[in-house]
Amino acid sequence: MTKEDSSISLGVGMLMGVIGGVIAAVLYAPKSGEETRKNVEGVITDIAQKYTPEIKQAKRQALNSIDVMRYRLEEQYNKINESIKAKQLAKAKEKESNEYDVN
Repeated sequence: MTKEDSSISLGVGMLMGVIGGVIAAVLYAPKSGEETRKNVEGVITDIAQKYTPEIKQAKRQALNSIDVMRYRLEEQYNKINESIKAKQLAKAKEKESNEYDVN
């Protein structure tokens, strides 16, 4: 993970922590259910509007990281698959040459 990815992860984690803390504070406040739901909705709306650019940037980078990891995993899978096929082919050739040597 690069330094930039680490700092983005830290920022997203802190943002989620703040959101969770705000929601918990609102939910445990001594208010009626309807009033609490309105407060939660208002807080979430405010946070979403305030941090939309950061959230979009984090989402883009997360998707990019996923694409890079998918590419690397596919690359490794293909190498392993090719190695298995090469070993199977070598075994088959060895078996074939042994059959011809015996006869």
